Amino acid sequence: MKSKDKGRTSELAGTDTVDRGNSNKKIEQLERFREDATGQALTNDHGTRIADNQNSLRAGERGPSLLEDVFLREKLTHFDHERIPERVVHARGAAAHGYFQVYEDLSELTKADFLTDPSKKTPVFVRFSTVQGPRGSADTVRDVRGFATKFYTDEGNFDLIGNNMPVFFIQDAIKFPDFVHAVKPEPHNEIPTGASAHDTFWDFVSLTPESAHMVLWTMSDRAIPVGFRGMQGFGVHTYRLVNAEGRAHFVKFHWRPVAGVFSLVWDEAQKLAGKDPDFHRRTLWDDIENGDPLEWELGLQVIPEEDEHKFDFDLLDATKLVPEEQVPVRVVGKLVLDRNPDNFFAETEQVAFQMANIVPGIDFTNDPLLQGRLFSYTDTQLLRLGGPNFNEIPINRPVCPFHNNNRDSFHRQTINKGRASYEPNSIDGGWPKETPEAPKGGGYVSYPEEVSGPKIRKRAESFGDHFSQARLFFNSMSDAEKAHIVAAYSFELGKVERLYIRERQVHEILANIDLDLAKQVAANVGVDAPSGPTVQVPEISLKESPALSQMNLLPGNIKSRKVAILIGDGVKQADIDALTAELDKQGAQFKLLAPSAAPVKSDAGKQLVPNDSMQGLPSVAFDAVWVPGGTSFAKALEGDGVALHYLLEAYKHLKAIGLCGESADLLKLLRLREDEGLLTGKAGSGLVQPFTAAIAKHRVWAREPLTKAIPA
Repeated sequence: MKSKDKGRTSELAGTDTVDRGNSNKKIEQLERFREDATGQALTNDHGTRIADNQNSLRAGERGPSLLEDVFLREKLTHFDHERIPERVVHARGAAAHGYFQVYEDLSELTKADFLTDPSKKTPVFVRFSTVQGPRGSADTVRDVRGFATKFYTDEGNFDLIGNNMPVFFIQDAIKFPDFVHAVKPEPHNEIPTGASAHDTFWDFVSLTPESAHMVLWTMSDRAIPVGFRGMQGFGVHTYRLVNAEGRAHFVKFHWRPVAGVFSLVWDEAQKLAGKDPDFHRRTLWDDIENGDPLEWELGLQVIPEEDEHKFDFDLLDATKLVPEEQVPVRVVGKLVLDRNPDNFFAETEQVAFQMANIVPGIDFTNDPLLQGRLFSYTDTQLLRLGGPNFNEIPINRPVCPFHNNNRDSFHRQTINKGRASYEPNSIDGGWPKETPEAPKGGGYVSYPEEVSGPKIRKRAESFGDHFSQARLFFNSMSDAEKAHIVAAYSFELGKVERLYIRERQVHEILANIDLDLAKQVAANVGVDAPSGPTVQVPEISLKESPALSQMNLLPGNIKSRKVAILIGDGVKQADIDALTAELDKQGAQFKLLAPSAAPVKSDAGKQLVPNDSMQGLPSVAFDAVWVPGGTSFAKALEGDGVALHYLLEAYKHLKAIGLCGESADLLKLLRLREDEGLLTGKAGSGLVQPFTAAIAKHRVWAREPLTKAIPA
């Protein structure tokens, strides 16, 4: 019987075609013959059947997770050790050194030294990353971006490990291996790389309604940032700040980019993945090397303990954010990244971030996702970095001294002196000794939160609303952002082979977020339109939150923006000089691009050496394009297909384009019309200022409907 089953599997696999109309049926037939697909009880690695695989064991519905939970520990341990040496998630990263400096003394909130001394610059190392793809994947794929900061404080290392989105896919750490297994490339063919547009991801999230809010964020423009400089960061979880008197406040951590928040458009992201898969890491490196540091401000949402239950969501739920309209973000300090690593492997690859790296004045909460991460991050490093001494790798070493009785194991570098490796002892004078609790300089003491409750695998009812904040996020988007979300869901679900998964996502998830969103996506992916929601979504106090839309997060300047200036023989020197002077004044960057890398001569007889060719640095690498005038230069552009495509592509991606003098005639050839970002005129008579103003708006959104007919 087994041999017949195997033969049938091969036969079906060989006859499966790209005919989408029949593919679902054939896939279902094929899976009937998989020996491990159905009929088996879920057990642990030792064969014990599992009654609840959704919730970790905790002390009461909202209490801390228990170390006794052998199923959680086994599941996370196995998951943490799946890959060596590459990270299981966040494998592809780029990083930089810098410093953090608090603006004011925050002693009323915390006794953490680095948050109470405005004169102190605390060294930091920040690593940005994608989640899904391996080290060799592209930077610009649609994905969550990690934003992990290691503070080397005088009291020990504090690691703030977050993302560029304020929420997460799941509420409980016991589901993290399931989520990552689903979003990773499918195991039978290791496809797709660095992308979530496939069946297993959408199967999982459509069966896991708690993911709805985060999936909506990943379908928004937040998942395709222009670069790290224009990316927000969030601590995701609710933490505690504890002051010297022992008073605690709940806190959410925010990183606000000084440069503003920007994203790519989808076509641009796809092209960059092929033309420059290192786009984000290259830009980070080049900007720092060119003396243009990256800057963020640290913001805190501070919530008194007595206000813990005043919201229409649970502060311990990592799938929820705290709207800024309800708790404003207090800006308290600045992060500056101004030095590149000396060695990618030794620093960026070997850096070990741990949720457990904590300092006095900061404490955890009972968020069940956070509780699991406290175990999982440390456990991961044991395998990835070869044992428990990974803290002695230079990039991980604290700047303050450390002394304890830990000994030996792999890669030990510390040479311990003395005879006593235990505590208490009298042989070595009792050292190292415990440090009693003190307002300043004392040992770490956990906040004395009272907890009680039965040992139970159950989530609190306050964790049960999965759609109201997703609805809030969607309602807060601009029309352009909403259109992009529709397009993203349509693209992703269009790649899903199984019709029933597409139907489930549209009818049971999207219809509960926004019925119009669900209907538009349904029409685009070939499923019946839903008639209404499938659950009753609670009404919440906020209908919109303007702080969630990137359209409201522009900086109002063009500092660090990048402009392509097209040049060739006969180009008008005055048009180049007029713009470059203004770009230098406003802190923007520019590159000269010619038909080839060979030098050209301007109309003033000046030799101009291009930074690259138009083919070598495509328009997707820039924020705007400037075309100087010059009779012979403009005439040459008319017959240059590369240059014409350069302009059409920039136009399609809604970028500012300035055409000076004779180059304005290209509009007629390209069949384009002027708009608020497609400008013509003489550089010396007022074209420069409106051009830079258009760059500051990031995109010409009103142009987007007109670009549909432009070929890719």
